[in-house]
Amino acid sequence: MNASTTTAAPVLSFRDLKVSFDTEFGSVDAVKGLSLDVHAGEVVALVGESGSGKSVTSTAAMGLLPANAHITGSASVVGHDVVSMAPEAVRKLRATEVAMVFQEPMTALNPVLTVEKQMTEALELHGMAYGAEAKKRAIELLELVGLPDPARRIKQYPHQFSGGQRQRIVIAMAISCDPKVIIADEPTTALDVTVQAEILDLLRRLKDELGTGILLITHSMGVVADLADRVAVMYRGNLVETGAAGEVLTQPEHPYTKKLLDAVPKLSEVREEESVQAEQDDATATGRRLVLEARDLVLEYDMRGKKFRAVEGVSFDLASNEILGIVGESGSGKSTVAKAVLGLLPVADGTLAVRGTDLAQLSPRKAREVRKKIGVVFQDPAASLNPRFPIGDCIIEPMIIHKVGNRKERQARAAELLDAVRMPRSVLNRYPHELSGGQRQRISIARALTLKPELLIADEPTSALDVSVQASVLAMIGELQEEYEFACLFVSHDLAVVDMLASHVVVMQNGKTVEQGPTRRVLHHPQQDYTKRLIAAAPVPIPDEQRDRREARRQLLKEQGFTLD
Repeated sequence: MNASTTTAAPVLSFRDLKVSFDTEFGSVDAVKGLSLDVHAGEVVALVGESGSGKSVTSTAAMGLLPANAHITGSASVVGHDVVSMAPEAVRKLRATEVAMVFQEPMTALNPVLTVEKQMTEALELHGMAYGAEAKKRAIELLELVGLPDPARRIKQYPHQFSGGQRQRIVIAMAISCDPKVIIADEPTTALDVTVQAEILDLLRRLKDELGTGILLITHSMGVVADLADRVAVMYRGNLVETGAAGEVLTQPEHPYTKKLLDAVPKLSEVREEESVQAEQDDATATGRRLVLEARDLVLEYDMRGKKFRAVEGVSFDLASNEILGIVGESGSGKSTVAKAVLGLLPVADGTLAVRGTDLAQLSPRKAREVRKKIGVVFQDPAASLNPRFPIGDCIIEPMIIHKVGNRKERQARAAELLDAVRMPRSVLNRYPHELSGGQRQRISIARALTLKPELLIADEPTSALDVSVQASVLAMIGELQEEYEFACLFVSHDLAVVDMLASHVVVMQNGKTVEQGPTRRVLHHPQQDYTKRLIAAAPVPIPDEQRDRREARRQLLKEQGFTLD
């Protein structure tokens, strides 16, 4: 950002913005007098935990708050106060002056319309271009955001693109009418580290080339360090700290900012001799009680009569009181392996054994008995807990299914597990929607441990959580493992989390194992090009260090023969 831009009028400005909502329990204050500016060519990151008021602030700037919202103060886009404008005027302002990039691109794209239809519709609706000219402009935009072969792929539907490609399409739609402001609400949270790095490179290039002001809403401090010029920290509706990214991230003043930064998992420094020692210790390890073993594992999906091989030739083992991390990009096959262990996908070839029992050879009745030994924690706790069941019933549901204990014993077990995951017993009669995301994930972990499993499958259990909540959940998993001594298969795309938790790691790409071994060796002294690319793409929450990492990644990609934008 040029120094001169700070003297120009801001393209997005909030002045004493206050937002409250009418609820059945009374009025709730979501934003309490926020004042903040975003200038042209500048990225301002708005950070804070869920419920801090970040998304409500951005929604106010788009004029998209629900009818039960009460707003005072101003939210101005290029001098137009959205708060006092008529709804029709605000609709004209969207896309032409301010556009939004949402967290989940599939909810922002219409699944039954081609990309061409959706992009040209936006251009025609705002009078930017029509017919063949609109299609030409749409292809140019897709080319600008780095979508391969846009002239052909513009005819395809959203489901035919990867997550990163869909996010590029959403960004192309956002910039189609040359807005002065882009509001990016968690634009990379659901993406792998390599795809995230590409999207951040794209946003950086667009703001430099187009001079667009960007309000970036995120809970990832690595993303903030990579992209933001300034940082604004929100806590319970209040703006508690603002300043240049380098100052706020390295010398925070407010206790809440310090707490957020302390909670960020980081790839630790490991000397090469330590990684060699870890490899030697692994080779000489004795007395391991194997819980899960895969040998030349092959997994396939039946696609309308055609077999799609999702996993091929994967081998690993996991013992009691160990955590094995499986990492890789979307489509690498890591979650497919977890599904097979849970019995949700048949084994096409090879061996997948729990406690020496090959799952592929079992009858349905015996497989059910084996699954009693397996607990599972999914990525989205809201989707994995029955919204009609009280928390107590959610926890004891596995005991009911497997006919374990009587009602009194089940209730006692539920209370015991709530203590274990540090939740008050008073939540037994509450419902999932009454709890926060972090609390729901704690309940999911409690339910997974109900039958005292020997194996816990954790599939991206913290990717949707704030950094401070994530830190407490990860610490709790470590503590529970010490107490219950279960083996844990931990699937994640967050390398820092895997580095913190797992003793061993398997790196997967396109259904095959690229590299595996002790975490200290694989994540700190990788041998394979793909592993090196994954690690290079993982952001760190220190701007100067992240700038060096970004340049090092570009150099690595050049050395490996990749073309850069």
